[in-house]
Amino acid sequence: MAETRGTTELRRAGVEHTLMRYAYRHGGGAEQAADDLGVEPARMFKSLVARAGDDLVFALVPATSELSLKKLAAAVGVKHAEMADPREAERATGYQIGGMSPLGSRKRLPVYLDESGGEFERICLNAGGRGQIVELGTLELVELVGAQLVDL
Repeated sequence: MAETRGTTELRRAGVEHTLMRYAYRHGGGAEQAADDLGVEPARMFKSLVARAGDDLVFALVPATSELSLKKLAAAVGVKHAEMADPREAERATGYQIGGMSPLGSRKRLPVYLDESGGEFERICLNAGGRGQIVELGTLELVELVGAQLVDL
């Protein structure tokens, strides 16, 4: 299976991980990935890019949840947050919508991981390509990308 920039970052950092593939379908999202791969949806995290104040950030939330932009803004310490324009998110990360990942992102964006991720030893998220998911230790992800566990 071909590496992505995300898995290259994990390999170079010495982080144990498992790369999984599924048949990407436009609009299927993280719930489709969880279903196709047999992963509990609460362990499959969406990688969303949002604008919080003047900055772009990654918000990682379970496939079964919706991101609260109000909670994200509070976590970042700004008054307002909104979903980033898709083209802006693609330029900043170097990834296509449906393949966003904080791993190997062209520009290192702050990462906010929903606190529910802390309940699991291992979580899954996009590996940096449509149809490519990586499973890794939650603590290793937090350390590697400098994620903050917050209520999203």
